[in-house]
Amino acid sequence: MPLSPQDLLNELDKLNIKTTTHEHEAVFTVEESSKIKQEIPGGHTKNLFLKDKKGNYFLIVAEGSAQIRLNSVHGLIGAKGRVSFGKPEALMELLGVKPGSVTAFAPINDTHNQVNVVIDEPLLRHDLINCHPLTNEMTTTISKEDLLQFLKYVGHEPQIIQVSQDGENA
Repeated sequence: MPLSPQDLLNELDKLNIKTTTHEHEAVFTVEESSKIKQEIPGGHTKNLFLKDKKGNYFLIVAEGSAQIRLNSVHGLIGAKGRVSFGKPEALMELLGVKPGSVTAFAPINDTHNQVNVVIDEPLLRHDLINCHPLTNEMTTTISKEDLLQFLKYVGHEPQIIQVSQDGENA
């Protein structure tokens, strides 16, 4: 059974990780979240749940405006062949979230370590990072150091590499 948003926030509290959580209407796209981005400081994330040809899964966490080329990202993240979006059923089974709620916090539900976490390095240029706490009806702000500590705690120490395209190359 996947954790609830409150279970996640309780775990963060147990780890003495300070967060701030804002409730809002459900958002499903980066565009829909533009108002929220204006109201909450820090880097806002978009998350890609991907699968390669050999059945390996990846969660890429990047800044909301990042441009990521799916036809070439496989070589950067260590995928076996090209990647495609993972199916909603696999997303729920492995990370315990629905489409639209994919988040850097979801690896807490991947107790068998089946998903490789990749953080796009430019995201970490922000001191504060905003992620959904397992639901797209809230946004939780966490420091970049605490996010990395959390991922390590849940057994998903991320690869930190630049997978997004620079502005002039996007």
